[in-house]
Amino acid sequence: MSIQSKLQALNITLPPVATPAAAYVPFVQTGQLVFLSGHIAKQNGQVWTGQLGKTMTTAEGKAAARAVAIDLMGTLQAAVGDLNRVKRIVKVMSLVNSSPDYTEHHLVTNGASELLAEVFGDKGAHARSAFGVAQLPMGACVEIELIAEID
Repeated sequence: MSIQSKLQALNITLPPVATPAAAYVPFVQTGQLVFLSGHIAKQNGQVWTGQLGKTMTTAEGKAAARAVAIDLMGTLQAAVGDLNRVKRIVKVMSLVNSSPDYTEHHLVTNGASELLAEVFGDKGAHARSAFGVAQLPMGACVEIELIAEID
């Protein structure tokens, strides 16, 4: 099954690449690797703000991370033209805006990791880091970056 078919079955429409909010580009390709800049969580077209362990639950954070994964796939598609060219999702790094005593960053990040595995199958299995941070740009609850290998 093609990636597009999987996305359709999941009722997911990939968004266009967002305009960078600062001095960076949305993606860079070097050799067979594509590096996607960090994408912040959005809800209804607006920055999804909040702090895990203070104003947001883990379930809400997981939903935000899933939303980020959809945006990342939109950027990856723009970078490579066709998501079927993805040979492997290599690495995901997740930053979770969280209170000092919050410890479920890994569960929040599962929102992105599980969707990538669902869409890409075995090619979606990736190395990962999940960090808690004191704040993210514009008060976003989650920011995720991704590295993919393409054919």
